[in-house]
Amino acid sequence: MAGRFAPRPRPFPTPRAGDHRASAKTRLWTPPGDAFHLGLVLGPLRRGPADPTFRTAPDGSAVRATRTPAGPGTLRVVADGQGVRAEAWGPGADWLLERLPEMLGAADDPAAFVPRHRLLAASQRRHPGLRLCRTGLVLESLIPSILEQKVTTIEANRSWRHLVRKYGEPAPGPYGDPPENRRGSRMYVMPDPRTWAMIPSWEWHKAGVDSKRSDTIARAVRVARRLEEAAAMEPGPAAARLELIPGIGPWTSAETLQRSNGAPDAVTVGDLHLPGIVGYALAGRPDTDDAGMLELLEPYAGQRHRAVRLILLTGRTPPRRAPRMPVGRIAHL
Repeated sequence: MAGRFAPRPRPFPTPRAGDHRASAKTRLWTPPGDAFHLGLVLGPLRRGPADPTFRTAPDGSAVRATRTPAGPGTLRVVADGQGVRAEAWGPGADWLLERLPEMLGAADDPAAFVPRHRLLAASQRRHPGLRLCRTGLVLESLIPSILEQKVTTIEANRSWRHLVRKYGEPAPGPYGDPPENRRGSRMYVMPDPRTWAMIPSWEWHKAGVDSKRSDTIARAVRVARRLEEAAAMEPGPAAARLELIPGIGPWTSAETLQRSNGAPDAVTVGDLHLPGIVGYALAGRPDTDDAGMLELLEPYAGQRHRAVRLILLTGRTPPRRAPRMPVGRIAHL
């Protein structure tokens, strides 16, 4: 059972007097069933390997620095044979620990998915620990999704990293301490809505973000409270609320609600590569468009996002026929 939870689990170090760990709040939660994979559950929350709000360790633990309704918080989770052990710091610690099961997929129902293609059946067997996370936080997924509009993932991750490090605040607890030996190892909580709104145009430019995306973020943070309410709504009304903001369409709302609401049917449309991947995996058609992808996913209505996750986990992608989209640096213009 331990092997299914995480590789080579290690217990938390014993707190020492004066240590940040001594002031940490803790919780132990046992996931339902035998199969649970922490990396598969939390993986979508990470925006690149150098994301200053997310970190993983060789012991299988994951650390998130986030902004909750109660304030900034840092959460460290590690899975072992007894369950999931969590430590939390900061004003948002209680909020994070209270919602730990939901974040880790306790409200998700993998049994609702019935594979109708052998590739999906095989992927489901190989990844029984997949659960869809539900953070209950909209803005922390919405802003990086806006940054990903019409650019490469590398560009978007670089912009997110630059802005969070410059305008965010050090994460509560030991992970926000000044780094001793590793440059850039400090973790940060993303800026609050007011700070996002105050970022000047030239700083967006330095971060490689064009005015269309920065203006969309500015419009979103002005109504941050109303957008955060979408985390408690059904996916359809939640998407409608997000898409009231000019610049936020079905692609961005789906990418957000997959994480904030754990929406199992929030399939991403308008993506450059996804239709070809789905079409190639399910029908051998790499030239599939959005309409064709939705047709292929129709048998999984209600679970289309889970079907896509299982397809992506197979690593089955169509042969590349064109050069990669170039990585731009508008900050150099």
